[in-house]
Amino acid sequence: MKQIGIIGSGAMGAGIAQVAATAGHKVIVYDNNQAALDKAKTNLESTLKKLVEKQKLTEQTASEILARTKYASNLQEFKNCGLIIEAIIENIDVKQKVFSELETIVSAECILASNTSSLSIASIAAACKKSNRVIGIHFFNPAPLMPLVEIIPAITTDESITIESKKIIDSWGKVTVLTKDTPGFIVNRVARSYYGESIRIYEEGMADFATIDWALKTYGGFKMGPFELMDFIGNDINYKVTESVWEQFFYEPRFKPSLTQKRLFEAKLFGRKSGRGYYNYTEGATMPSPNLNDELGKYIFNRVIAMLINEAVDSLYLQLATKEDLDLAMTKGVNYPKGLLKWSDELGLQNVLNTLEVMYELYGEDRYRPCVLMKMMVRDGKRFF
Repeated sequence: MKQIGIIGSGAMGAGIAQVAATAGHKVIVYDNNQAALDKAKTNLESTLKKLVEKQKLTEQTASEILARTKYASNLQEFKNCGLIIEAIIENIDVKQKVFSELETIVSAECILASNTSSLSIASIAAACKKSNRVIGIHFFNPAPLMPLVEIIPAITTDESITIESKKIIDSWGKVTVLTKDTPGFIVNRVARSYYGESIRIYEEGMADFATIDWALKTYGGFKMGPFELMDFIGNDINYKVTESVWEQFFYEPRFKPSLTQKRLFEAKLFGRKSGRGYYNYTEGATMPSPNLNDELGKYIFNRVIAMLINEAVDSLYLQLATKEDLDLAMTKGVNYPKGLLKWSDELGLQNVLNTLEVMYELYGEDRYRPCVLMKMMVRDGKRFF
């Protein structure tokens, strides 16, 4: 496992390569675009220079990381790799083609992993004759800074591959959680409600973007409000993940995308990177002021947190992951101030259930139906921790 291959030299691929090289591996970064490879190399040099200036790395260590990182435009360079992580476009056909080609190049022992954020690992693995060595290893952006990595075995993945993959990523200093191969895995599934319910509140005319962001930061302790965060992530990325999760869950109402975000996506108002999204980031633009109404702020928080907790409880009910890993994923993957299951214990599961039942009765929509596990736990007077 001394040599690691990375497919894709974009921000995610380059970030994973930096993590692997820093951990002491020889790393080969592949891209079929030479300009992209050149940019990745320049960016790594610049990043390491800044880390040296901040005294977070020595010059010798930075030089060693650069020396261990090579760039290639031919997949044949991967023939001696023990692990390959694919980080390219979220398109199942493209990924399957790449994995099928990889199998003709690498050794029989090489682990093939995808960094997909929402696509089926089983579908990707189906392109390979040895599907038992394919697994999901999902980093979060930026990979060198974000501690969480989701480990996702497909139904065809050998247990030994899962154990070895987790061991490798743990050795890189990352926090790993094990999750089932379901749409969005843990973080991108559970977090849909943070965005979706906030947009719904806006669409109903109850509050504007600034007020909703203020409410969730003030009463929930979130570091960024949902609209700030969507603009930071990019509305192109966030919308496509929402759409993908919704479609893969057979159009489950809880994950239904919004027209508001779709229109921003269509207009290419992606957020900070495009200069405008939910907010205007152009020079001279002023940010709107929130409505500092205490009653409204608490209502917004209670409604959104109830939806988030309901999704976390449902994920536990369907055995997506352990309760510990579910809470760890949300604190380490999207910087939530608390794990949602622990948070529900603090708020009182009965109170969360009451909020959902009021919404369900008022709207008559399945998006607000409480998880059966939540109902049973309230009935039996149980807590998660």
